[in-house]
Amino acid sequence: MDFGLTSEQEAIREAVGQICARFDDAYWLKRDREGGFPQDFYDALAKEGWLGICTSEAQGGAGLGITEAAIMMRTIAESGAGMSGASAVHINIFGLKPVDIYGTEEQKNRMIRPMAEGREKACFAVTEPNTGLNTTQLKLRAEKRGSVYHVSGQKVWISTAQVADRILLLARTTPLEEVKKATHGLSLFYTKFDRERIRAREIEKMGRKCVDSNELFFDDFQIPEEDLIGEEGRGFEYILQGMNPERILIAAEAVGLGMAALRKASQYARERVVFNRPIGQNQGIQHPLAKSWCELEAAWLMVMRAAWLYDNGKPCGEAANAAKYLAGEAGFEACQTAVMTHGGFGYAKEYHVERYLREVMVPRIAPISPQLVLSFIAERVLGMPKSY
Repeated sequence: MDFGLTSEQEAIREAVGQICARFDDAYWLKRDREGGFPQDFYDALAKEGWLGICTSEAQGGAGLGITEAAIMMRTIAESGAGMSGASAVHINIFGLKPVDIYGTEEQKNRMIRPMAEGREKACFAVTEPNTGLNTTQLKLRAEKRGSVYHVSGQKVWISTAQVADRILLLARTTPLEEVKKATHGLSLFYTKFDRERIRAREIEKMGRKCVDSNELFFDDFQIPEEDLIGEEGRGFEYILQGMNPERILIAAEAVGLGMAALRKASQYARERVVFNRPIGQNQGIQHPLAKSWCELEAAWLMVMRAAWLYDNGKPCGEAANAAKYLAGEAGFEACQTAVMTHGGFGYAKEYHVERYLREVMVPRIAPISPQLVLSFIAERVLGMPKSY
């Protein structure tokens, strides 16, 4: 049992950290205020090949594992980029995993390489207004006429749709009432984002302003059959291939953001003098920060265990969900503690911790709520009856 990073993994952390150092707190504060996709940050990572860290070498990537990707994503978030930086590149890491596993060689070369090289951006469209996380009840319809699928309906909470060139879309090709199981009849597509047929309405939200979230409206959007991934009707099965990596990576980002908050809070506690002594000398300040550090370190161990299981082809659903839960809660607590450590100044944007607190709500809520994770663990690990 080895808890240390390999020399290659240490080199990844150092190299990514050097890129992130060029984008300081002032850069991310400006992005938070003004919005606008952080294209220069995205391009800097793309130039050095980091967007394809998990992509096979055959498709222009580095061919590394989710473990290495988790280290990279923690480094990005921990640099102070937070979820604004992490979310800008998040989908590149795991999003096209279904294409990699179920796509044809022609599809892999056509679809994956441009993403890995940073020449195309994509968005991942699954959730709908009236279904939430109940994916089997999706209503968006893709009706095949000849060699073309015609799509109409809505999706919601779709990130990066304002800048995306492509869309990974889960749609119902067989009506729900005509399938034997609710998981059947859903199909997966990866195709051009046609802005004449898809209207993207940006959602104003609490944080992460520079990475847009959207409601999508499809009006006879047309997809050629060559953009269908795998077999028609098996899309739900296919997207499961990306769910565990996504949970692992967003957990790593939550740990990184929590550590960034602790760094800011600890520095402030050492320097802020009240009643003729630094506030960091008071145990009422020390203990909550120390507790958060312990919780983040424990969450990171679960992240690395889940990543190791995934990379070694072992079942990792329980570990990936546990990592997401622990990291989301620990990250939130760390960011909240950092704001409280700053007192009134924690409410001021110039100290950055209020941005961290707003952004940490993303990995706490998404891609699955903490309550649903606990229900999953109760059912799958503890053998309790399904509650939903």
